Amino acid sequence: MVRPGMGHPIKMELGGGPIVETDCDHMDVDQRRMRTSTRYSRWIARTRPVVWLIPIIVLAFVAAYAIRFDGLPSSNELSQLATILPLIVAAKTVAFLLMRLTLSCHAFVSLHDAFRLLKSTFVASATVAAVDVFFVPEYNIPRGVIVIDGCLTALMVGGVLSLRRAFRERRELRKQTDNSIRVLVVAGPASSELLIRAIRQNRTQKFSLAGILTDAERLQHREIGGIPVLGCLQQVEEMALRSNVEMLLLSSGDLPGIEVRRIVSVAEALGVELRIVPDVSKIVSGQIDFRPREVAIEDLLGRPTVDIDQSELKHWLSGKRLLVTGSCGSIGSELVRQLLTFEPAHITLVDRSENGQFHLGRELQNAIDRGKADIVLADVADIARVNSVFRQYEPQIVFHAAAYKHVPLMEHNPGEGIKNTVGATKVLADIAHSSGVETFVMISTDKAVNPTSVMGCCKRVAELYVQNISKRSKCRFVTVRFGNVLGSAGSVIPIFREQIANGGPITITHPDMTRYFMTIPEASQLVIQAAAMGKGGEIFVLDMGSPVHIVDLAKDMIQLSGLRLGHDIEIEFSGLRPGEKLYEELYAENESRQKTTHQKILVAESIKCNTKTILDGIQALLTLATADRDSICRQLHEIVPSYTCDVLAEPAVNIAATRAA
Repeated sequence: MVRPGMGHPIKMELGGGPIVETDCDHMDVDQRRMRTSTRYSRWIARTRPVVWLIPIIVLAFVAAYAIRFDGLPSSNELSQLATILPLIVAAKTVAFLLMRLTLSCHAFVSLHDAFRLLKSTFVASATVAAVDVFFVPEYNIPRGVIVIDGCLTALMVGGVLSLRRAFRERRELRKQTDNSIRVLVVAGPASSELLIRAIRQNRTQKFSLAGILTDAERLQHREIGGIPVLGCLQQVEEMALRSNVEMLLLSSGDLPGIEVRRIVSVAEALGVELRIVPDVSKIVSGQIDFRPREVAIEDLLGRPTVDIDQSELKHWLSGKRLLVTGSCGSIGSELVRQLLTFEPAHITLVDRSENGQFHLGRELQNAIDRGKADIVLADVADIARVNSVFRQYEPQIVFHAAAYKHVPLMEHNPGEGIKNTVGATKVLADIAHSSGVETFVMISTDKAVNPTSVMGCCKRVAELYVQNISKRSKCRFVTVRFGNVLGSAGSVIPIFREQIANGGPITITHPDMTRYFMTIPEASQLVIQAAAMGKGGEIFVLDMGSPVHIVDLAKDMIQLSGLRLGHDIEIEFSGLRPGEKLYEELYAENESRQKTTHQKILVAESIKCNTKTILDGIQALLTLATADRDSICRQLHEIVPSYTCDVLAEPAVNIAATRAA
């Protein structure tokens, strides 16, 4: 057998018989033919525009002579022109090819192509001057001719490129006059311009643009991309009626939630269809197709785009070994997705939910196959198991997102809340401290502020322990506190959707209940940003915006579902459940808020607790994990005096004395 070489067929000699060629020989021939065909196609694509470029070059140079000499040049100058013209055409053509001007697509020419044309023309004119000086100095082409030639070339080539695009847009505009949907764009100036361009380039949706509404005062009664700015956002109803539109197109992220709610109401009253268009910068960049969608509850809440320091985070996370607990939860799984974009050396995904870890593993199979991630089944309250995981993976940064979150369940099972929130946090923090972890990030909740529930109080105890251990550890311990996230498993929005799908009623505990909301990606990004900013011991609080009335949220979801409150579906009030609060708080009474370098991240400054008091209190609490609810609640109150619950409203009963009596 002859060992195959690169690009050679494999040949095998069978029993001294003739040499047999394998299919690899034909495969190599096909590959060579394909490469040759590709090179030929590329060459054709680059040189084809020369067919129309050469006549323009000739015409521009001749016209430059005519302008320079006020008409037809003399016979000597004509003879000079005829002699040097082929050389000039060749030099300018080569310059345009090298500057890749011929690659511009006429039908989609843009400002980028205009800048390329100007650069190409400058290089071509410089080439003409160089040819004159170094190759044919005897002809001495007038400098005025070279300058005029450059200007004429730019105008003519730019005109040819623009005409093709103008013809295409005019042809598509004629196609849209019949059976097209008449729309009114409601967006900011930049988004409007990109949106108009996306609509014109889109061939699957037929829209006829009636006008634009924007709050930019300088643009009122002017035009963007040939489409008139009809007025401001407050004139939606008036302009929709005047323009006889069938649809309103809103750009995602441009308008605050309260404005989106108002426009939704106007559209419903007028019987006009309302659609949300994804971020138009992503449409134009090709990341998202232009497909208007239904208004979602996220649009009504109006959470703006998060601005994070990508370079700082990549510098911090790149090449590091990370560990995320609660990895298949709503926040944990999104944290993992976000962290993977910063190219860490490895991420260990820890959770005790077998089913959740299985599905997360399938989603991240590519990262697992590349050795960038591992799925680990473990209970983070199990000290032996956690020690084993830390020894095996040696994480440098830990994101602790594992915790129980359902308030009523923890009221009935307080011991499990103690073990899974306080105990697990203590186990992880202690091991992170002893094993040389660089940074430990704990995810907390607004329910930890002036807590009225076991779940919230357990989180507050965990906050206190993390702050306490930070004072005596080289590890940076950071806590990040925020409110509810939209669409997390078991949260209010999925429950409302399920109740609406079942025909109702929608159940709300109290008509005055309010909550803070943010999106899962927003919360995850800000958690990572805050973690990078921390020096150790801080409690970072994410800016949650304005609180939302749950009743208004339910009404909006009913409206978005095409139903009518009181006719198709009802809202019922069931009363506050154990541990629930009417409203959440982000800061306790003894905490002051301090600004950071990021506008959406603040620091809650509070009085630090005595180390011995915290350690003794937590140790006593952990020993009560299997005790009755009353004992657990009283011990929680010993550690967190601001904690209130029904048990504390009644005087403590001396059980031993009662029995003796």
